[in-house]
Amino acid sequence: MVDVGAQTGAGGDLAQDFVRFAVESGVLRFGEFKTKAGRLSPYFFNAGLFDDGAKMGRLAEFYAKALLASGIEFDMVFGPAYKGIPLAATVAVELARLGRNVPFAYNRKEAKDHGEGGTLVGAPLQGRVLIVDDVMSAGTAARESIALIRAAGATPHAVAIALDRQEKATENGQDVAHSAVQYVRNQLGLQVCAIATLADLLQYLSRSGGTDMAAHRDRVLAYRQRYGVEEG
Repeated sequence: MVDVGAQTGAGGDLAQDFVRFAVESGVLRFGEFKTKAGRLSPYFFNAGLFDDGAKMGRLAEFYAKALLASGIEFDMVFGPAYKGIPLAATVAVELARLGRNVPFAYNRKEAKDHGEGGTLVGAPLQGRVLIVDDVMSAGTAARESIALIRAAGATPHAVAIALDRQEKATENGQDVAHSAVQYVRNQLGLQVCAIATLADLLQYLSRSGGTDMAAHRDRVLAYRQRYGVEEG
């Protein structure tokens, strides 16, 4: 059992396997990338590049195994539009394959004015809802999902993400001491499960041989020392 507000990560071999998979799939890349906060990051994680059936199936397997290992309890899965929609669907399929069958739902960005109407699709939102998304940069998407879930009479209970960047969030263009994950955990009261973290990425780079990986590690470490958050 995990206390409300706790953050869990896959850690260990699962996290290392996920980082390796993300790098080999070209989803996790190294170089110089501008973030939403205007920072120049030495790495970039683009979950949209999990773009075929095999990759999505493997990604869902990582989510499901991390969730089952976390001890987080939930009654259904919710995917926020748009990236969260295929994530919620495939994670629900993988959870069922592993013996944990739960309903899932997602939202539309625009309300439908014909047919069943509304913005929600899938199972009715009820009980403890797990939100599945790729990453959290500011916590904005999580807040929108929380409001939608509460409006439907259900309980936003936890968030599952692929990668926790473990870096300071920004508010009004200024760095703050907490990360988006810490904000969701501590201020919004939701549990957070990340398949892997920036610490896991650094461990992967440290274990990998070659001068290129060593150079990537040094740049990622320098970035973390500048923008990283205190854990806890």
